[in-house]
Amino acid sequence: MSIRRLPEHLVNRIAAGEVVERPASALKELVENAVDSGATRITVRLGGGGIDLIEVTDDGCGMTPAEMALALERHATSKLPDDAIDAVTTLGFRGEALPSIASVSRFTVESRPRGADGWSRTVDNGALAAEGPAALPPGTRVRVEGLFEKVPARRKFLRSTRSEYAACLDVVKRLAMARPEIGFSVEHDGRRVLSVQEGMDRIARVAALTDRDLAANSVGIDFEREGILLGGVAGLPTFNRGVADHQYLFVNGRPVKDRLLTGAVRGAYAEMLARDRHPVVALFLDVPPDQVDVNVHPAKTEVRFRDPQLARGLIVSGLRRALDGAGHRSVQRPDAAVMGLWTSEPTSSDQSPSRQPSESWGLPWGSDASSLGKTPAFAGVTALNDRRPTFIAPPPQARAEPAGEPVPAAISYPLGVARGQVARTYIVAEAEDGLVLVDQHAAHERLVLERMRRAVSSGGVASQALLLPEVVELDEPACDRLEARAGELAEFGLELERFGPRAMLVRATPALLGKGDVIALVTDIADELAAFDQALSLKEKLDHVAATMACHGSVRAGRVLSVAEMNALLREMEVTPHSGQCNHGRPTWVKLAHGDIEKLFGRK
Repeated sequence: MSIRRLPEHLVNRIAAGEVVERPASALKELVENAVDSGATRITVRLGGGGIDLIEVTDDGCGMTPAEMALALERHATSKLPDDAIDAVTTLGFRGEALPSIASVSRFTVESRPRGADGWSRTVDNGALAAEGPAALPPGTRVRVEGLFEKVPARRKFLRSTRSEYAACLDVVKRLAMARPEIGFSVEHDGRRVLSVQEGMDRIARVAALTDRDLAANSVGIDFEREGILLGGVAGLPTFNRGVADHQYLFVNGRPVKDRLLTGAVRGAYAEMLARDRHPVVALFLDVPPDQVDVNVHPAKTEVRFRDPQLARGLIVSGLRRALDGAGHRSVQRPDAAVMGLWTSEPTSSDQSPSRQPSESWGLPWGSDASSLGKTPAFAGVTALNDRRPTFIAPPPQARAEPAGEPVPAAISYPLGVARGQVARTYIVAEAEDGLVLVDQHAAHERLVLERMRRAVSSGGVASQALLLPEVVELDEPACDRLEARAGELAEFGLELERFGPRAMLVRATPALLGKGDVIALVTDIADELAAFDQALSLKEKLDHVAATMACHGSVRAGRVLSVAEMNALLREMEVTPHSGQCNHGRPTWVKLAHGDIEKLFGRK
């Protein structure tokens, strides 16, 4: 087979495969062009998730008819006045986007420089279809219709309209975060879904595009090292999400997805977050152009640093300094008394009447006391309500409670009998062959999950109607995902319905969970559906949703348990499948054998 030079239309389609992967890719290139044109206002119109229509209008510098024709040729750009590609400061520079998009769609560009007439040019899948005068304000309007309509091999790989729309919206959000001096608006199928005004400060812009509560639950970042500036917004460790989709990284105003930077964020929060939680951050790195290479990926979503460790260290140090500077708002440092000596908790007979608790806590997992005896796992356990500590002095971090009745023999149970609680988090039990330590939150999380699975397999999880339905505000794609799965979520006892474009109304929650934070529960479920929407089967996805619900419904670390409650938890663990690990794969209990303890004390 002889070598031949490919025709221009085929070259453009091959280039489109690199640059135009989906509607969001085309939209990104068009909005970047609008930003580079000096626009102060950018309007985006979408139809059918961007598959049927993408229209971007700006008030930038505009183009003359000659420049418009040149812009539709490959490798023609105004953003490299010389050959210094390593000093590029604009978002675009490759000169491939417009001809690539025009080769796989019906592409119309209208433009008018200030003080001149407007002109229009239409290209239908690589062939010039029409051109002539156009009436429009100063600026440029680009319209893309029927993307991949004549390339069925590409079109069939596009996702659903909702998925493509969510990707398009995410692209605009990221570019809008990077340019708070520019106003952005987005319409989808005739309805406005996003609008931010120009001239906003950075924190306000990020909060407007992510979560309006972020402004009150974040710290600003302003850090410099060796000529590199780090700015942005870092959410408090307690303001976290279930997936890492809410981490926005920018290098010289360019949205990027970089493993190095993502790892640096994870390292900065390492000691403040659980492994299954992720911070909300928007970080802006300003790097000298000769210290970073942006010409790494055709879509310009990746960068390469000349000194990667400097960039990583800058992010870790800057984030930690900002979070530490926020004081108690951010870092929840462990109590110094956690590692203190065990002390005996005063019994009820030793307490004065003034120190008696006025109310009980009840059982930790939302069950009433009368239900304990009906469950085989709780057979023989007296139902006791926990006493709320009301001592004047801070409660001890390790405790041992005198038993109100004879303690059962440890030989009877694989996980032993409860002897106390350490740091209000770990149950200490004595078994026949050693000492057992149980993470009460991790263990109960698994128990709640298995209860939910059993309930679903037997016909559905019982729900508890809310006296006043809760309104949970989310972005529109998250509401779409929840609405699409409302029927399946109802099987888990969570009853939702749409409440406008950006809100869900919660009418009932799973009875197994008891009282909890409804807003946090629904937000985490939306995140789970987003993270696993395409990768997992429906059954696996719902298992993740059930695990999220179980996490919210389980007894928390820091909760003081009575001896009866601790023993009840141990007994149910012994008869529950998979109770050796929590829903995230962490162990729920560990055992120190008698021989191991003897080794610790040099007896063996």
